[in-house]
Amino acid sequence: MTDRLTRIAPGLIKLLSYSFADDFRHDLLAGISVAAVALPVAIAYAQLAGFDPVVGLYSSILPLIAYAIFGTSRQMIVNPDAAVCAMVAAAVAPLAGGNVELYWSLSVAVTFLAGMFCIGASFLRLGALAEFLSKPILVGLLNGVAISICLGQIGKLLGFSIESKRIIPQLFEIFAKLPETQVPTLIVGAASLAILFGLARWVPRLPAAPIILIAAGAAVALFGLDRYGVAILGAVPAGLPPLRLPRFPTDDIPSLLGSAAGLALVLFSSGMLTARSFASKGGYEIDADRELAAFGAANLASALSQGFAVTGADSRTAVAVASGGRTQVTGLVAAATIAAVLLFLTGPLRYVPIAALGALLVFASISLFDTRTLREIWSIDRSEVVLAVITTLGVVALGAINGILIAVGLALVRFVKLTARPRDEVLGTVDGLPGLHSVERHPDARTFPGLVLYRFDGPLTFFNSDYFKARALTVADAAGPELRWFVIDAIPVSQIDTTGLYALRDLRERLEARGTFLMLAGRKAEFLEWFREAGLYRPEHETWILPTLRQALKAYLRESQQIAPLKEDDL
Repeated sequence: MTDRLTRIAPGLIKLLSYSFADDFRHDLLAGISVAAVALPVAIAYAQLAGFDPVVGLYSSILPLIAYAIFGTSRQMIVNPDAAVCAMVAAAVAPLAGGNVELYWSLSVAVTFLAGMFCIGASFLRLGALAEFLSKPILVGLLNGVAISICLGQIGKLLGFSIESKRIIPQLFEIFAKLPETQVPTLIVGAASLAILFGLARWVPRLPAAPIILIAAGAAVALFGLDRYGVAILGAVPAGLPPLRLPRFPTDDIPSLLGSAAGLALVLFSSGMLTARSFASKGGYEIDADRELAAFGAANLASALSQGFAVTGADSRTAVAVASGGRTQVTGLVAAATIAAVLLFLTGPLRYVPIAALGALLVFASISLFDTRTLREIWSIDRSEVVLAVITTLGVVALGAINGILIAVGLALVRFVKLTARPRDEVLGTVDGLPGLHSVERHPDARTFPGLVLYRFDGPLTFFNSDYFKARALTVADAAGPELRWFVIDAIPVSQIDTTGLYALRDLRERLEARGTFLMLAGRKAEFLEWFREAGLYRPEHETWILPTLRQALKAYLRESQQIAPLKEDDL
């Protein structure tokens, strides 16, 4: 029973053995600190997604409890996230057609469906999906979201609304409406931004988000800034969220399913980056498949409490760690604190100015924009930077969902290209360097008359077998008519299917017709098993598959009776 419960709810097992004496005082302080940051951020992200502020708070209670029960990370804080909010808005806004109630209902529905996708994927053990969105794609996605958020908040800082949804029309609309700038709102927004950047620069340990909203709200209350045209949140309904299943038109299900699948992929990939980062620093492991279920449970909990999609929040997780949080009880304390605010302290929230929330979102979007990682990727592989930039432009021009679809499509094309046309090379020995090395990278490498040592850096399957055979024959032709042995380094051939085995057999027959003997070096047991499974095994296979390249080279030198100054250390 315990083993089954550990598989289903690993967090619950940890909570049942929780040490109040050792950990609670640390988790209590950290949980209150997380709530202090999560409250204003949740309100701001609710504004970003087009909801009433209270919906952001609804999204910050039950998901924390669900993750504490089902998650495997000791430190993760699951909360609303800028990229996920932008995706929810992009997915449901066209379907809602300006109907506020329908918009909210569809957002809850897409959150619910995303949670179901995550749970279904966990049963299929698809935790490896976390690697599907590569680092360049995620960086490009977040950079595109950062640009979109920043542009979308300029109107709030200047005191006018922006109706356009795409970047170029938005820019034209902003310039056209500059004469309509509301000066008191601009002062509040600019002052809020200045304080946020100042605190981040000189006092980075202070929680800037609650400080700025408390200060801005106090200024509105004391000086009556709302009477001068400064827009404020207004009344925030008190009380805990109602629990009910989402209601939405069934005609929208096909559209919602596609959006929910994309949303599930992004929120899980983004959340796993956060979870793995903090787990690595904390010296513990997380289970990707269990995390899929935990993210699914968190989003179902958010949908049932009328909230929107959530994922691992890196900023709030960092606050939990910096404040000394030790376990997931930190998230439970944060949830309880937010619930207490909803019950007893919603009155002061009405004075928070919209411009301060806009400043907070602009600050968050600038922090979200990642140029450092782009520079690192540039030094590794410039084509990956192109992928990141295309993702950014796709998100900005077409919206988050479409931008991701474009990026994933490009990533798939690139993956197929790399796998279908892997690098290949001829090997030789280099004086002073042990082992065998590419003659292309080492022009002084020594090869052996009548012998080719060939490496194909990839699996041998149906989509690259013809390419493999063509490349191998080209190399054999280049070696000339005196070629006697053609040895393939089998170590990089991580997988081979039936088509690949037939290609290998055809290559051997083609080479034998010209008097050349084909040998494989490495993976002897695997290749013999592959031949047996395909029904292509012959007893002679035992003789033309050697354990290593080193043995293949020595066997050739003995067989050809070459006297070569080959030292033991050379290989």
